Amino acid sequence: MGAEPHPEQDATPAGPRPAGVRRRLAALVLRLAGWRAVGVVPRTGVFIGAPHTSNWDFVLTVLVLWNAGVSPRVLVKRELFWWPLGPLLRALGALETDRGAGGLVERLTADAQADRAFAVVIAPDGTRRPTDHWKSGFYRIATATGLAVTLGFIDGPTRTTGVGPTIRLTGDVRADMDVIRAFYADKRGVRPGRGSTPYLREEGPRPAPTP
Repeated sequence: MGAEPHPEQDATPAGPRPAGVRRRLAALVLRLAGWRAVGVVPRTGVFIGAPHTSNWDFVLTVLVLWNAGVSPRVLVKRELFWWPLGPLLRALGALETDRGAGGLVERLTADAQADRAFAVVIAPDGTRRPTDHWKSGFYRIATATGLAVTLGFIDGPTRTTGVGPTIRLTGDVRADMDVIRAFYADKRGVRPGRGSTPYLREEGPRPAPTP
């Protein structure tokens, strides 16, 4: 398994388009906030957003993808959908999630199979505080649909956010997660110290910590 080249971006037709407005707005906000966006964003796929340490993660993630001309779905816990924030989140592409309800992976898999432009951002930490494992939804969706996984990140100390490599999962969970762990080893999030080590329960025994 390894990184794969990103598909070329589609040419933008002439005339005003919402995506163009969002792209200019995202670039402006990132610049004013002092964040630098890096990496080449593919137009489709499953995007990991990590480390998840702050409510600003959602905003930065959306800005990075808008800046690249991509309007993704972003999973957000239902507790944040209070008035008037809820309608705004939905307008930004947020999908309400309920930790106690099932069927989310199946619904997103069906959406991905029906939409060639499907792009979804998932924070596998599942919480803004340190946790002992990641949730495996991103892995199951990518495996079921054949979509590639793009490693998105936020690093507060360097004020850098964006995407790293895009990878194809092999089905060897431990080997795939070793690649993902290596990438996130030096990423600290908006609030360093709150991030979680990338580990899925499906791997079996936890890997030895990196010295």
